[in-house]
Amino acid sequence: MQIAFKGKQRTVFKWWNMPMYRGKDAIICDGAVRSGKSLSMSLGFVCWAWACFDRAAFAICGKTVTSLRRNVIVPLTKQIREMGFSCEERISRSFIDISYSGRTNRFYLFGGRDEGSAALIQGITLSGVFLDEVALMPRSFVEQALARCSVEGSRMWFNCNPDDPSHWFYREWIQKADEKNALYLHFTMDDNPSLSEEVRKRYQKLYSGIFYERFVLGKWTAAEGTVYPMFDPAQHVFSGDAPECERYVISCDYGTVNPSSFGLWGLHMGVWYRIGEYYYSSRKTGVPRTDEEHYAALEELAGEHAIERVIVDPSAASFIECIRRHGRFTAAKAENDVVTGIRRVGAALKDGRLMIHESCSDIIREFGLYRWKEGAGTDVPVKENDHAMDDMRYFVAYVTKEAAEEDFFFAMSVGRD
Repeated sequence: MQIAFKGKQRTVFKWWNMPMYRGKDAIICDGAVRSGKSLSMSLGFVCWAWACFDRAAFAICGKTVTSLRRNVIVPLTKQIREMGFSCEERISRSFIDISYSGRTNRFYLFGGRDEGSAALIQGITLSGVFLDEVALMPRSFVEQALARCSVEGSRMWFNCNPDDPSHWFYREWIQKADEKNALYLHFTMDDNPSLSEEVRKRYQKLYSGIFYERFVLGKWTAAEGTVYPMFDPAQHVFSGDAPECERYVISCDYGTVNPSSFGLWGLHMGVWYRIGEYYYSSRKTGVPRTDEEHYAALEELAGEHAIERVIVDPSAASFIECIRRHGRFTAAKAENDVVTGIRRVGAALKDGRLMIHESCSDIIREFGLYRWKEGAGTDVPVKENDHAMDDMRYFVAYVTKEAAEEDFFFAMSVGRD
C-alpha cells in the first residue's frame, strides 16, 4: 500500500534520503495538533531503519508506554502491515520486531514520565531514537536517550506540540537547530491534507487561550494573565431556580489550613450547572473545622438530591474515609493532572457546557483572580485563589472522557427525548 504523503509530511517520510538533507543528524517537527506529524514521523522512522540497518536496535519513546502504544504504535503497526512489513510485539518486554524483505530490526518502547525514567534507557546501544511529544519528557531522559545513539549512521527524530518558549527543548534544539545539524519543520493543520474542514473547525472550537495558540496555531506561547479568560459572567452565570437535572455530582477541594470548597453540579440537557457551593476558610474565621463538620456541610449541600459521586481531592485521605464511613455517598479520588484539567475546563466553558449560579460567589470571585505564575518556565497556576478552581477541575475531569489524546468531550446523558 502506498501512503499518499504530501508537502512536509513527504519530507518527513524521506528526508534522510533527500540530497539537501542527507547529511543531517536529526529531524525536529513541531506545530499544531492533527497536522500529520506523528504518523509520517513514525512511518519514516521505521522505513529509514529498514533501509539503513539490519538486526539493529532502536527506541521509540513517549511520555508513558501506555500513551505511546495508543497514540503511535497502534496506528503505526496497522499501516506498516498494510505496506507488507511483519510485526511481532513482545508486550511484557516492551519491544517490537519489525521485518521486511529479509531484514529485521528491534524497536524498544520507553516512557519518559519523570526524572527517574532516565535509568530505564541507560546502558542500551541504539542506532536511532524517535521521541514523540518530546516537550513532555524530562531533559535527563531525553539526553540519556540521545547518548545511547552511538552506532555509526544513527539519527534522532523529535516530535512535539509547542509549550512555553522558555522550555529547554525549544531553547536547546529548536532555536539551535542549525548548530545541532538538525532539520526543523514547523507544521500547521494545513499540512495535513487528510484533515477535513469540519474537523479543523472542531479543533478550533475545542481549545482556547494559550492552548489555542499552541495546539491550533502551533505557537510556542507563554502562559500569562488569567487562566480562564473565556469566562464571561454574562454568558456563564445564571440566576433564578436551577433546572430539573438528570444527574448530580459533588466535587470537593479539601483543606485544613487552606479553604475547603465543595460544588454541587447538576446535568440538564447536556449542560452542567453549578447550583450550590460550600466554601470555608479557617484563615478568615480563625476556627478550623473537623472532617465531621465538613461532612455535615456536604450533607447540607447535597440536600435531597441523589448524588452520583462525590469527587474528592486525592490528598484528602481522612475526609474520603469519613465520607465512606457514613455510607450515604460514593466517594472517589479526583484526577489531579492540573494542566490537562485546565484545558478541559477551558474547552467546557468555551463550548457553553458549564453554567454557574449567581449564588456561587466564591467560584465567580476566583475566576477573576486565578492566574498563571509569571516566569515559571512551564505552565503553573499561582497557588492562591484556586480552591473552587480545583474542585471545578476535579469535577470536569470526572464527567469528561478521552476520545483521543487531545480530544475531550463532555459525557452526555443517554435516553433523553
